[in-house]
Amino acid sequence: MLYVDAPSIDAPGDTIPDEFFQDLFDAVVKPPKPETEHLVKAKAMADHDLGHKPSSNASPAVSPPPQRAAAVPAPLAAAPSSAAPSASPAAQSSSDLRNIVRRKLTGYVGFANLPNQWHRKSVRKGFNFNVMVVGESGLGKSTLVNTLFNTSLYPPKERKGPSLDIVPKTVSIQSISADIEEAGVRLRLTVVDTPGFGDFVNNDESWRPIVDNIEQRYDAYLDAENKVNRMNIVDNRIHACVFFIQPTGHSLKPLDIEVMRRLHTKVNLIPVIAKSDTLTDEEIVSFKARILADIKYHGIQIFEGPRYELDDEETIAENNEIMSKVPFAVVGAGNEITTADGRKVRGRAYPWGIIEVDNEEHCDFVKLRQMLIRTHMEELKEHTNNTLYENYRTDKLIAMGVSQDPSVFKEVNPAVKQEEERALHEQKLAKMEAEMKMVFQQKVTEKESKLKQSEEELYARHREMKEQLERQRMDLEEKKQRIESGRPIEGKETKKRGGFSLR
Repeated sequence: MLYVDAPSIDAPGDTIPDEFFQDLFDAVVKPPKPETEHLVKAKAMADHDLGHKPSSNASPAVSPPPQRAAAVPAPLAAAPSSAAPSASPAAQSSSDLRNIVRRKLTGYVGFANLPNQWHRKSVRKGFNFNVMVVGESGLGKSTLVNTLFNTSLYPPKERKGPSLDIVPKTVSIQSISADIEEAGVRLRLTVVDTPGFGDFVNNDESWRPIVDNIEQRYDAYLDAENKVNRMNIVDNRIHACVFFIQPTGHSLKPLDIEVMRRLHTKVNLIPVIAKSDTLTDEEIVSFKARILADIKYHGIQIFEGPRYELDDEETIAENNEIMSKVPFAVVGAGNEITTADGRKVRGRAYPWGIIEVDNEEHCDFVKLRQMLIRTHMEELKEHTNNTLYENYRTDKLIAMGVSQDPSVFKEVNPAVKQEEERALHEQKLAKMEAEMKMVFQQKVTEKESKLKQSEEELYARHREMKEQLERQRMDLEEKKQRIESGRPIEGKETKKRGGFSLR
């Protein structure tokens, strides 16, 4: 194989010199064979008819190749002869990859506008995001959601006094949806709340309604995918689950561990420490370490931002900084407070100072918002669709008896396949034989039971008839003895003689 060195092109207006094409043409094209006399005459007549000037030589001169643009692939190789052996597909593929050379375009083509097309389509269609909040009552779930999206999704709650109403004994699921818009981008936000979680004396199976709700949403999406018309599929799957941990300062409670173990394979789990303003900085650091140790010990998977090869150092550092704050120690507040220097901030006022929600030195609210909304919202949705939902879908289809035959994607040895089919057939025969034996044994047992019952009935009838015959025999013996002794037979009432009757 022959290679020709391609000249380097730095500027878009540079062109390849003619010497390069001449050398390339001489290396690739073989000299033409001498033409026969009648072929030369025929070509001369054709040139005369077309108005061309006939060539003086028997073999026409080859014209140099035309000028080409700068964006040409290099290096070019001479075509292999038919006698040369063909290379393997793997070697050919690796050779093609090695021969790919990156070149700059000399002009505008247009495919650089693809992100803009996708942006216009996405903005026109809008986005949707479904988030679930799980935690005990009084941890500030509603306040944090309102603070995250800077809107009042939850109406203000009225404080109720003591009541004799019966409190429900199960966890209820409540869903709130809202269409919000920011800078022309529409977002269909759905917040799924779980009031009543952890509020009972007996919290066994309190996670069941939460898991059932997540699986019902997966089932609804799976049913929509299996329909004939799949144009408008509404994605109601949970994309993120914010799990609120009570700020005890010790470690995770058994209920928290059990619920996180049940949820981490079905949703993107994001743990947060609620009301972190009740803990000191040292207590928060030690509490986070204990929580992460419990999560690692029990094999619980929490959401981590994906890392790509083309990420720059700034993006990698930002992702690492976000993950270093997990679990996020957050504080929620919807009211604006004026600080001592005159700034209006969202936070909470205490006798000893002000907690600013948007101040990273006070809490991790900003990092939570970056992960959940600003930087990883699409990653949360992609991980839900490509990993969590696909795992659930695979398990669901396998449970329904639908599985992909792996032989479609691999070469199968006929002898091995025949042996597998024979073993499978033998297993089926053994199973059928066992079932037939079981059915036969069951029928034999039933027949024996019926025969035994009939035998007992016959014995009872025989015993009854025998006793009846014995009584009759004894009665006859008694009558015989009385007749022989001349005594009248007793036991029969004699009719009293009455007066004469004319009848």
